[in-house]
Amino acid sequence: MTRGWVLLAAALLVLGGAGQAQAQFFDTRDIMGGGPNFFGGGASPIPRTTVMYPSNYAPGTIVINTAERRLYLVLNNGQALRYGIGVGRDGFRWGGTHRITAKKEWPSWTPPAQMLRRRPDLPRHMAGGIENPLGARAMYLGSTLYRIHGSNEPETIGQAVSSGCFRMTNEDVTDLYSRVSVGTTVVVKN
Repeated sequence: MTRGWVLLAAALLVLGGAGQAQAQFFDTRDIMGGGPNFFGGGASPIPRTTVMYPSNYAPGTIVINTAERRLYLVLNNGQALRYGIGVGRDGFRWGGTHRITAKKEWPSWTPPAQMLRRRPDLPRHMAGGIENPLGARAMYLGSTLYRIHGSNEPETIGQAVSSGCFRMTNEDVTDLYSRVSVGTTVVVKN
């Protein structure tokens, strides 16, 4: 847990009681899951690396393996760039094939109606920036509500903590963003 989150939890304890503060802290972290890292960025706990990846996918295809909590960008010669990712928590995982339909730098965030029903206290809109839960870059997947996006919480990479989106460190999502284009095929495997 980052020092910033510890300080936030302590402040909530003082202001609202222990039980309420703990529930609010963890719920906010689970839903928003990309809040500011007040004491600097961090590298992914799962380093980006080139691996052997024999497959029938065309180079340039993104393959997300939610069970492994890894994203693969297929390269030539049976290789892929492998990134660590955060995936949807229980009840929020999904699979299928889509295309990247939009790419945005420092995207704004409007929580979907389903999320607002679960969490009516969330902001209705957040401008892009370091405190935004979508991080430095976002790639939108088809007509779904899901994205591959950045996060300011590198400790969540390799975890099942999101509401269905795939999160990466800001460093890794910026790298992937520079390598793919609108129209890229994204295969999500459970």
